Amino acid sequence: MADGVPDYYAMVEEAWQLSDTARDYVKNAGRDVDNAELWEKIFAPSPLIDHDRTRAEGGQPLQKIFFKNPYGLQYRTDHKDWIPFRHGALDPAYLQAI
Repeated sequence: MADGVPDYYAMVEEAWQLSDTARDYVKNAGRDVDNAELWEKIFAPSPLIDHDRTRAEGGQPLQKIFFKNPYGLQYRTDHKDWIPFRHGALDPAYLQAI
């Protein structure tokens, strides 16, 4: 990436890593794990998370987790997992760099 241009690819990779961590937690638990437990054990401790926005816009029960960058995770009920989504705008300089 050019100097000063955000590395969006790395941000998506961070989102996938957190998603994988949640998936592994559920798999290793060997039981049903609700999203409140995942929030407490996996998501809330992460430095990526925008806690205020997630509390305000994440839903009850929790369906979206917003990161401090333009990405986050959203819950897929039919798959019972979390996948990355983009909730913010991209820096136009990024689009010129690719």
